[in-house]
Amino acid sequence: MDCNNSKKQRRALLLIDYTVDFVADDGKLPVGDPGQRIENAIAEKIETTLNSGDYLFIINDLHEEKDLNHPEHKLFPPHNLKGSSGRNLYGSIHPLVSQMENKHYDQIHWMDKRRYSAFCGTPLELILRQEKIEVLELAGVCTDICVLHTAIDAYNKGFQAIVDEKMVASFNEEAHRVALEHIQNVLGFKVNKTL
Repeated sequence: MDCNNSKKQRRALLLIDYTVDFVADDGKLPVGDPGQRIENAIAEKIETTLNSGDYLFIINDLHEEKDLNHPEHKLFPPHNLKGSSGRNLYGSIHPLVSQMENKHYDQIHWMDKRRYSAFCGTPLELILRQEKIEVLELAGVCTDICVLHTAIDAYNKGFQAIVDEKMVASFNEEAHRVALEHIQNVLGFKVNKTL
């Protein structure tokens, strides 16, 4: 048996909702400082991911201003509205991705989502299967909402996932902690803890 025959599993970084509306102090539904503190770690991970030949999926919430039938309408103020600057990637991530697109165009996929999970109503699973991607690294906001729901769907669809605590944040520190525990202890995914 050839011990050197082990192949590297294909990976993708899923950057979820890291937008102005969710992160900036003046955003429509801001996580604020916890979300801003993860910016550098996300930037480094984007560069590492693309330079190693892996994939980046940028998956952003999309809402219509007058969509009163959307369930989030009753839960949260209007955010990430179609055509608004609030949907732009936050801070240094916006120019970084623009720069990386010139060099790594085939590795970067943009998607809009209308529910919490990045899998719901998007072509995410189809592209992951097509590219034979087995391991997902989840980053962005909010840990206990869209990141968690994406992790649950990843589990149900048979993907492996990793969450690095330095690359996720939430409005609520306790909910953030509980979500990470759920991802690790109930879904069985690897959670890299911040020391």
